[in-house]
Parts: sequence; structure tokens; C-alpha cells
Amino acid sequence: METSIFIDTLNGKKTSRPPMWFMRQAGRVLPSYNKLKENYTFWQLMKDPKLAAEVTLLPVYDLGVDAAILFSDILVIPYAMGMGLDFTDKGPVFETPLMKLENPVKQLNPEPEKLGYIYDAIDEIIKTRPNDVPLIGFCGAPLTVLSYMIQGPTKNHTFDDAVKFIYARKTETIELIDRITDLSIVYAQNQVKHGISAFQLFETHAGLIPTDLYKELFFPSIKRIAAAMRELKTPFIFFPKGISTGLASIDKELCDFVSIDWQMPLAEARKMVPKNVGLQGNIDPRLLFADKKTIEKTLEKYLPFGKENFKWIFNFGHGFMPETPFENAKFICDWVKNVDWKR
Repeated sequence: METSIFIDTLNGKKTSRPPMWFMRQAGRVLPSYNKLKENYTFWQLMKDPKLAAEVTLLPVYDLGVDAAILFSDILVIPYAMGMGLDFTDKGPVFETPLMKLENPVKQLNPEPEKLGYIYDAIDEIIKTRPNDVPLIGFCGAPLTVLSYMIQGPTKNHTFDDAVKFIYARKTETIELIDRITDLSIVYAQNQVKHGISAFQLFETHAGLIPTDLYKELFFPSIKRIAAAMRELKTPFIFFPKGISTGLASIDKELCDFVSIDWQMPLAEARKMVPKNVGLQGNIDPRLLFADKKTIEKTLEKYLPFGKENFKWIFNFGHGFMPETPFENAKFICDWVKNVDWKR
């Protein structure tokens, strides 16, 4: 495995500063990406290995982040399970959400080969990236992916219909979770085989259901994916946005690092999570709409934590927001690299 400040931190080594990357860094915050979007659709950018590699590496060159993350989407799993999916100008659309089917489990037809274009993109990224830049792979976690599959993409991220389905059709829900997990493991393993250095599982909607129900239905799945990564000696980051006090149930069996959302103070998270599990996050991405003085004053509050905690990756509590000023994104990257962390 290559040496970098990101990899060293994942391995528990002391570094001069925290490593830095951002969720949704390969996308809308970058003028270079928006220029590409003038000529290519989202599907085209994902499915062409050279274009996907170019987009993946743009934030490395434009922002100076310490790691790249694969340019893809969490909905490639339902796409590879036989659900008709299209990425339109208004966002992703499924032909038929599962809630409209009488027997949704039987309607799924996994075709792992549909993910082959992503492995081709990884090969191209590995071939063209700077030597010291690790590549993070990812997929969506089972609750988040299942919510989209049941209800379809929606601007209402409470996913009321999906949650009703989970309560009303629990046996089917468990079957669907198992199907999603099986393919996600194959997908993650293949990403590792093609050269990723770390893997992140995005549970963007962990807060949709009560913590006890989440632990009952979804922790077994997370543990299976984590075990698959552990077998391949690949660092595993889990991002359970909105899990709140459920952080107290996070342990090394679930992940190597846990990503913290902006609702949970890092100091509190550090008390709740065992010391052998590292932390990532939890900057509020909306901070970047403030002026630079306000941004810097807020960031300075993280210096005492960063001084004492070497198992911490500097990141947001979620991804870049639409219309985030690029100059502020660049400012935060330069600040992390140039400030004295007193380590």
C-alpha cells in the first residue's frame, strides 16, 4: 500500500496534520467539473473510464485534497440488481420503485457484470493518479440504498413511504437487506482488487428510523461488509449520518473509522466511540457560505482537538452543498495545510 498522510492516519501513525478530503469533492463545487457537465451527461461521465478518472482526480489538482474518492453514485447497486435507472437533469429516476410491486424480492435480478465499467474507471484512475494520492472506494449502505429502492428518489428525505414499508413488511425488508448486502460485498471486494486504498460506506439516512431498529436490522449487514474489507486488509470507514447516540454502539467490529455528522460535536463523539476506532468529520459544509474570517474563526476551534487526536480525518459532516463558493473550498484546504497543528 502506498504511503500518504491519509494512509498513515488510517494506520494509526502520527502525522504533522490531519489528512483532508471531502464528500462530494468530485463534482459541483469545481468549475472544471461544471465545464465538463456542459458537454457530458452524468451517466456519460460515470461510464467512460477516462472521463470518470478525470473527474475523480479534479479535486486533487484543483483543491489539493489528500485523497481522491471514486466518481460514481450510490444507486449503481439497485441498477445492477435489475431496477431500471436513469440519471436525468432533475436527478435519478427508477422505472418502478419497489413499493409499487407486489413481490419486490422476486423482481430483483442481480447482474454484477453491470458494474464492470466502474472497475475500468478504477484501473484508469490508478494508472493516471499522482503516486502519493490514495483512492477511496465506496458504496451506499443498506438502509440508504433500500430507501431509494422502495420509494424512488425524492426531494423529501424523510422517506415516509419507505419507513412505512420497513415497519409493515419486515420479512421482505430483511430479504432485501440481505440481497443489497450480498451485491455490495462483491462490489466492494472488486474495488479493492482493482486498487482502491480505503473503502467508505455511506449511510446518509441512518437517522430515518429509531437507533434500536437500525441496530437490529442493519448492524448485521454493516458487520458483514466490514468483515469482507478486513479480510482484504482494506481500511473501512462507516458514515452513519444522523445516528446520534447510536455512536455509543460503534466498535472495531463495525469499522476502522467512523465519520461524524455536524450535529454531533467531535469531543462528544470521541468520548462515545472506542479509542481504537478513528474519527472523520464533522465540519458543517454550510459553513463555506460564510465569509473567510468567519470560516477561519470556526476552523480554529478544531485545533485543540486536532492537536490531541491523531486518528482523525478532516472532512465535512456530509458533502459539499450546491452553489458552494469554490474560493471558500480552496481556502479551507489551504488553511488545513498551512496552519500549525502543534503536533
